[in-house]
Amino acid sequence: MYLEIISPGAILYKGEVKSISFPGSYGDFQVLDNHAPIVSTLKKGKVIIQGKLTIDKEVKSHFDISDKETSLEINSGTVEMSNNNVTLLID
Repeated sequence: MYLEIISPGAILYKGEVKSISFPGSYGDFQVLDNHAPIVSTLKKGKVIIQGKLTIDKEVKSHFDISDKETSLEINSGTVEMSNNNVTLLID
């Protein structure tokens, strides 16, 4: 699936990923390929991304990168998934 992460100051990431876990306002949830369309608000917490990400050096400091996953700490946000395209708007 294709993920785009947008913050007020920059586009932090655009590319393919395997799965994403979100801190939903009503509980954590995960999306995988071919997930049903969804729109959700997010609360403060970690967005955890599985897959091999290539992150631009200008925004790399926003991410915590390990061998198994990449995470991004957010204060709040909104996520939309439709047709294997995920748009994540964060604060």
